[in-house]
This record gives sequence, C-alpha cells and structure tokens, in this order.
Amino acid sequence: MKSFRERAKELVGKMTLAEKISQMCYDAPAIERLGVPAYNWWNECLHGVARSGVATVFPQAIAMAASFNTELMHEVATAISDEARAKYNEYRKFGSTLIYQGLTFWSPNINIFRDPRWGRGHETYGEDPYLTGEMGVAFIKGLQGDGKYRKVDATIKHYAVHSGPESKRHSFDARVNDKDLYETYLWAFKYCIDNAKPSAVMGAYNRINGEPACASKTYLKKVLFEEFGFDGYVVSDCGAICDINNHHKVTANYAESAALAVNNGCHLNCGDAYKWLKTAVASGLVSEETITEAVERLFEARFRLGMFDDDCEYDNIPYEVIECEKHRELNRKMAAESIVLLKNDGILPLDPGKTIAVIGPNADDISVLLGNYNGTPSRYSTLLQGIRDAASSRVIYARGCKMFDDTINSWEENPTREAIIAAQKSDVVILCMGLNPSMEGEEGDAYNGALGGDKADLELPPSQKRLYEEIKKVGKPIIFVNVSGSCINLSDQDRNCNAVIQCFYPGAEGGNALADVIFGKANPSGRLPVTFYKSVDDLPPFEDYSMENRTYRFFKGDVVYPFGYGLSYSTFEYRDDKICGGEMALTVKNTGKYDGKVVIKVYDTSENKRLIGFTKVHIDKSESRQVEVKLLYEPEKYMIEL
Repeated sequence: MKSFRERAKELVGKMTLAEKISQMCYDAPAIERLGVPAYNWWNECLHGVARSGVATVFPQAIAMAASFNTELMHEVATAISDEARAKYNEYRKFGSTLIYQGLTFWSPNINIFRDPRWGRGHETYGEDPYLTGEMGVAFIKGLQGDGKYRKVDATIKHYAVHSGPESKRHSFDARVNDKDLYETYLWAFKYCIDNAKPSAVMGAYNRINGEPACASKTYLKKVLFEEFGFDGYVVSDCGAICDINNHHKVTANYAESAALAVNNGCHLNCGDAYKWLKTAVASGLVSEETITEAVERLFEARFRLGMFDDDCEYDNIPYEVIECEKHRELNRKMAAESIVLLKNDGILPLDPGKTIAVIGPNADDISVLLGNYNGTPSRYSTLLQGIRDAASSRVIYARGCKMFDDTINSWEENPTREAIIAAQKSDVVILCMGLNPSMEGEEGDAYNGALGGDKADLELPPSQKRLYEEIKKVGKPIIFVNVSGSCINLSDQDRNCNAVIQCFYPGAEGGNALADVIFGKANPSGRLPVTFYKSVDDLPPFEDYSMENRTYRFFKGDVVYPFGYGLSYSTFEYRDDKICGGEMALTVKNTGKYDGKVVIKVYDTSENKRLIGFTKVHIDKSESRQVEVKLLYEPEKYMIEL
C-alpha cells in the first residue's frame, strides 16, 4: 500500500504548473479532471471551533494555561477536534468546503506573552516557554489524534519572534539576540515539534533581524527545517507575502516576494500573492521543481487527513457531539480550574444566603466569556447569571458605569447612583470589572485603533476606577473579580478588597464556573501564567525585544502578583523531595479543611529562575500523596512552589 507521501507525489505529478500554483492558495479551487474538490485551508479553533456557528466555547487560551493542567487541556482539545470533525463531516456533503469548514486549523498560538501591552497576548499560553510548550503539546495531540489518519491538522503560530506592536506588525523588524531567540522565542516551537509533531507552522508578519518571517532563509530553511527537523508544511499569515514588498521593502514586487517565500519553505499562502508564481517561474525566480515539492507537501497533508479515502476512523463522528452535555461539563470544569484566587481574607467561600450586589460592566456581558477567535454558544452563563443561579438569597444587579467611555451626555443614563444603592442594600459586593476583547486584541479588532489593539497601560479604565472608588466608600465587603486576558494593575484591590479573583475570558460556562468557585463548590486551583506588574513604567519599551527585565525570569522590580501565584481554600505542604532519573518525587499533604487541587512547580534557580517541571494533583483534606513531577532536565539548584 502506498504511503500518503507517495500518493501525493503521484497525484501532483499529473498536474499542470497552473494547477499546482492554484493549490498553493488557501482557497484552492477544484481540479475536476483529477477528482480534486475545492478546499479552503483556513480554519480556527483557538479555544473551540471558531467562526462556524454553534460550538462549545471553552475558556480563552490564556485561561486554559492558568489551569496548569495538561491532562485537562488534552481532553479539551479532543472535544474540540470531535466537534471539528463532526462539522466537516456535514460540510463536505456539499461537495467542497468554504472558509472555516475544513480540517486544517490555524491554532494554537504559542508566541511568548513577553509584554503585557500586547493585545493578542490572551491568545497565548503566557510568558513562560516551558508552560507554553507543555500546554501546546497537550493541545496539539488532542487535536491531531493518534489514529491511522490525522483527526485535524494543528498549526503552531506565529513563527517567529512575534508579540507586538500590532499597529506596526506589517513592517516591524524584531531585533533579537541568539540567546533570547533560542531560549525564549523559538523554544516552544522546537518543543512542540519534538514532542507533538504539529502538521503545520504559520509564519509571522514581521521581520526577524531583517528577514521577513514568511520568507526567511535563516529562520525557515536553516532553523525550522534543518535544525528543528520540521517535516510539515508552512502557511503564511494572511497578507504577509504582500507585506514583503509593500511594507518591508525587501523585494521589488509581488512575483519576487512570492518566489522568495516559496524558495525558503512557505508552501501555502493566505492571501493572493502566489498568483504571481507563474510570472516568477517564467522569470527564473523559482523553479517548477520547487513549486512541485510545495504542492506535494500540501497534498500529503490532505491524504493524511483522509480526504480522499472512505475508511477514515473519524468520518462517523456525529453532529450531535457539538455542544453536547459532556462538552459543556468539561467546559465548566476547565473554566473553574482556570480561575485564579489572588487574595482572600476568609470571606470566601461565600455564604450563598447573603444578599449580594453584583456590580460592574463585565457582570452581564457575553463578550467577556468569548474572548476572540471564538465560536457561538447556544447556551451560556454570564457572571451575573451564574451567581444569581447559585445564590439562595437576593442578588441585586447594577451595571454601574460604561465599559471604558467616561463621557455621559445630559440625556443619558448615569448608572453610578444605582450601583451605590445596590451596594448599600447588600451584605457583600461582587465587583465585576476589567477589560473586554474590544479593548485588547488583534489589529483591526479592538476599539483603540491607534494602538492596533495593544494596551497603553495596565490600568482599569477611568470610568471603572471612579465607580470602584464610590463603591469602596459604601463600606461593604468587596469581592473584586477582574476579567481580562492580560495583566491589570490590581495594587489597590489587593490592599483594600476582601478578596481578589482573576477571571480570564472564561468561556460559555464562565458564570457557572465563577459561582462554583465563589460559593465553594469548586476549590480554586488556577495559577497565573503571566506576571501582574504595577506599571508599564517598570518595563522596557514595548518595541524592545530583549528579554532583559521582562517576565518572571528576568524582571528585577516588585510586582503585585508573581507568575505561578494562586491561592486555594485549603493549604498544602511538602516534604522529602528528591530528584532521580529526570523526575522529582515528593510527598504533598493537604493541611487544610477542604479537598482541592494543588499545582506543584519546580524551578531551576542555578542562574535565572526557570520553570522546568509542574503537575497538578487532587488531594483530599488531611490526605498525603506521593507525587512525581517530570523535569525538563536535572538542575544544580532548584526550588519548589505549591
């Protein structure tokens, strides 16, 4: 029986040059004479099947990273790929697939969240390369499956050295030294390639040390293919090939840009630059043999996905798996494990019989559940709905202020007084503030167009700050719930609120999960995947790609909450730690009053602090457990955090 590669070679060998070039565009047309249906390569599943109607919307990527639970991440990705296959199985009955209907997914985003101003940081797994690598591997394996065929294709992005500024990404040159390049920016890419074999890599918009990322001889040909041994296909970010001549000014025209990209290993173009490849071949800029090799890689992927066979083990996944009860339960579990308890003076878990005021612009906003690159839930629970459904006494709601617009015209509602009244009539206030996905996101998505979706600072919007100060004056206990995909300065909340909770964009079950944590149905076990700084004034300039004084590994100042931080309703302690054969063994005891999960983190402290191992385990109250933690390597010096 012929291999997928042999079958691809045979099929591509029957194509004309024009037909081959047509297949290198993301919206590849049919080749009817060869029985090749039209196929659109562009699909998304950052935290659930996206942009294709109803699907289970899991917590945003940064939230799932906060779970520090790779096993749960694998379950989530398996559920996502089940829903992806179920949708594809129905879509293909139309004879072709349109955008967001195929099996080739441009997820996950494994860029390092190096600076809290980057608007797309919430698409990532945080600031640590090892955490990013481990969560990425779990996600990729869950997507791609382990059968004869690939379940779906996972695409790791954006390769490479890509994390803002969004407004300059089409022309920006990220300058980085080799140490930071290999230890930070490329590390998770290599780790995922070594341990999960992702089908594809997406190139970034920016240049890297002068070379366009989607057409770099150094970083594609030499590093990705030769050094890292990547054996899949590369797709450009959308419009990135046209940027090479339009904005980077590295080439003179589209034909030169397309040839440069293909010659250096970019096989598939999201955009229309590759329509110039016929001109490039005629001009001697790229050979037909190079075109052929690229198309063979693309068809090997399609054969591997079972698109041309009738015995694929995933063809019978039924449509009924989409947003099924099992996936909704899994969603709620992941959301609860992603919530991070940052402060608790004993007010939590909260007595559900108290009169509760739920105040703030994020309390009843569906957008904060969904993040970006999201699907559409048919059922969802906002933070207010979750709290109201779980409480046994009165819940009073007041929006309190606009999200970020501080102007109120004379004829408009002024909701501040309503919020003050709600606080006065309550026993406890749950303040739901922070950001929403329109305030931090991709170029073109966010309201702050001048910054392209990036943040100018780490502060709450002025409208929310004013409301916060007014509610403090009422004098009732405050549980502050910060909803954001990134770091916010919570210094005042840490000083003055009774409890502080970080709720990253938590998915369709976010409200139920938050209520589970607040009322003690779930013991909080999330940990911060990013540092919570006090101010951008403590950080280097945003455009500086040196890692000096960035992230927990290199930052020299004081922070509000460190990377890896998170509280529980219980307490844990460890003893008898020892390292043997690449693993750490230790005994962990739950010394508190509640059953709960604990994250054991091991850091190398020989030079800079560096995460080299973690695991998450459930331990009942008063129970001791022997725990083993897989380590990246055996350190000379180390520290353990629970």
